Amino acid sequence: MSEAATTTPIDPLRPSLDGAYTDELVEVRAQGTVPPRRALHMVRTEHFDVHSDGDRLHVRHRVPPEKVDDDLAGLLADELFAAGWLRGPELFERIFTGTVLTSGVDALDSWELFYRNTLARIESCVDETTAGGHGTIAGYAPVYARAESLLAPGSVLELGCCFGFLSLRIAASGRRTTASDLSSGTTRLLAEVAPRLGVSLSTLPADAGHFPAASRCADTVLAIHLLEHLDADHGDRVLAEALRLAARRVVVAVPLEEEADETWGHVRTISLDDLTGWGERTGLPFEVSEHHGGWLVIETS
Repeated sequence: MSEAATTTPIDPLRPSLDGAYTDELVEVRAQGTVPPRRALHMVRTEHFDVHSDGDRLHVRHRVPPEKVDDDLAGLLADELFAAGWLRGPELFERIFTGTVLTSGVDALDSWELFYRNTLARIESCVDETTAGGHGTIAGYAPVYARAESLLAPGSVLELGCCFGFLSLRIAASGRRTTASDLSSGTTRLLAEVAPRLGVSLSTLPADAGHFPAASRCADTVLAIHLLEHLDADHGDRVLAEALRLAARRVVVAVPLEEEADETWGHVRTISLDDLTGWGERTGLPFEVSEHHGGWLVIETS
């Protein structure tokens, strides 16, 4: 099953219709804990039934409320995408969104459940020394903890924040925090959910390579697991913007992969040597290290 072209962006707050998340590519519904009899041409895994009618992919899920967190990405990857039944980040993101939205009656209630479950799991994992699989909460919780430990005093801007878990944690600690992502739907979702979590932060949809803010607008600028999603030219623009925007420090983190993982939307691999080269070209003090991936910290003042 392959993804089809679509021009409509994913709306994370899209209302369910008759209990289903439906868009141009997929229809996702929640299913009871006991699945019905398997039909012909259906893919069945522990948590998902999938079939296609030629126009749309139909997904039925059996994900209980306690598992509605960011490890849903791992379930999808392991059961459907790594197994080769489905491929492509577009389908991945739409099924992910549909599964969350059909975990409750109301869209915001469903996302609040997702955020609360995820943040609780991150908190329980940040001190673990053995990371989980790539893309799982246990895999990135130590990355978040390291990023938090590297913040300079003062305000923080996160570029490419995705769901904004790291920005929420930083803002909850009392820092003035701005979370930005290219996806306006993602930043709108974060802006809606943050008050429900009792967290105050700013959100801004923007291309990290052309960021609409004054120079030195934040003390620390973060690009955490962002650059592997961008081609080389775009990544260079993001680094240049981060250096312009940071009054004190830029912190970059990347996964160290032998091959770019398409499931997670990675388009290139980045090595420690690449990070060192970037640091050297700035002419500024910098440090490269390895901790659950590669790190580049550049001092801008």
